[in-house]
Amino acid sequence: MFLSVFDLFKIGIGPSSSHTMGPMTAAARFLDEILAGDWPRPAGARVTALKASLHGSLAYTGIGHGTDRAVILGLNGATPVTVDLDRADDDIAAIQAGKKVSPPGHPAYRFDPAVDLVLDKKVALPGHANGMAFSAHDSDGRLLLRRVYYSIGGGFVVSDEELQRLKARGPEAAANDVPYPFANARGMLAMAKKSGLSIADMKRANEETRQSREELDAGLDRVWDAMRGCIERGLSREGIMPGGLKVKRRARRLHDALQEQWQQNRPNPLLANDWLSVYAMAVNEENAAGGRVVTAPTNGAAGVIPAVLRYWLHFHPEADQASIRDFLLTAAAIGGIIKHNASISGAEVGCQGEVGSASAMAAAGLCAVMGGTAMQVENAAEIALEHHLGMTCDPVAGLVQVPCIERNALGAVKAVTAASLAIKGDGTHFVPLDAAVETMRQTGIDMNEKYKETSLGGLAVNVVEC
Repeated sequence: MFLSVFDLFKIGIGPSSSHTMGPMTAAARFLDEILAGDWPRPAGARVTALKASLHGSLAYTGIGHGTDRAVILGLNGATPVTVDLDRADDDIAAIQAGKKVSPPGHPAYRFDPAVDLVLDKKVALPGHANGMAFSAHDSDGRLLLRRVYYSIGGGFVVSDEELQRLKARGPEAAANDVPYPFANARGMLAMAKKSGLSIADMKRANEETRQSREELDAGLDRVWDAMRGCIERGLSREGIMPGGLKVKRRARRLHDALQEQWQQNRPNPLLANDWLSVYAMAVNEENAAGGRVVTAPTNGAAGVIPAVLRYWLHFHPEADQASIRDFLLTAAAIGGIIKHNASISGAEVGCQGEVGSASAMAAAGLCAVMGGTAMQVENAAEIALEHHLGMTCDPVAGLVQVPCIERNALGAVKAVTAASLAIKGDGTHFVPLDAAVETMRQTGIDMNEKYKETSLGGLAVNVVEC
């Protein structure tokens, strides 16, 4: 199996990788298909109008996650990497007023968001909970092209055909064009034992079949710079987060209080946990406000890995740039196993697939840079994931705020605890990581849909919105 570190760690925008970044990417793919796709084009026909519909979880929580905005901006040519956050509101207002989109390289297309963007809560598309359909029409309203896409978590988008191929491939398929093609934790440990390499070194060797060492290191450094920048922005801002719940940002105030305690050198046995929490909350407050974030492996769980990395730099004097790269490579190896064999999508398996996966990845990364063996690293990931099993995804009002922001803080704390427990052992343990991953998959299948990002159950219906 080969899933790049940069597939798991994508620089994009909040508040959701599956509900914001994915739909924006799908819209961009549809625009590319209009221009360059191999589809039957009636003689003389010309695309003049676009339509889009959102289904399943995208329909139920699309407004709260900014899915409608993402589709509008995507059909206007924006991508999660290129979108100008400072211009987004003005661009959307202009599209709503003019009832057209003007993506670069295309003619202007008629598109009235009030009419042509439908949140269809009645019809679910069969492939995945996060389904969407785009269509292109001529001046007479005749349908020329229709494509279905699924946002399968972490910003990944697949077409209907691609999803069927993924399902037909099966969970054990492995890429044979890399030196260490592990598809599960069992295979990863066997390859580590045979090669004598760390998990990070094996992941690096796989990555370097696609790019040079210099390119890989530069990309990893960009990922950490983006994570660190998100933390800093979150620690510097105050106010009310958008969406109507009137949830206040807390990270800056908590950070200032911690700084004061730090300078006064007061004993505080919870200090490390406090710093972990404030770093994670800073990231997820930025995400909730639609800021620039890194999927890790999703936006809803974007605060866990940056918080644990920042903790590593804060409390461990041996931390350096090389260790940050090893942390990210190790985390990506674990994240790839989870995604390949289960899911990182809250709409598919609940929050166990988001914060649970992020916590497992962070625990593995931290254990590795603390000197853990491959067995200890696998143990750390298993401990963290096991104690998120069954966690629902129930955002109040469909916003990635309550309980998501604090949930990232607790996921970071669990990750550090898991790494600490694992490194104090010899790597042997009762529950293999593969068993925990399979349990998460099965639990997600069994979980009622109302607890999987639809905001139809859990806290979402038991908390009064005010």
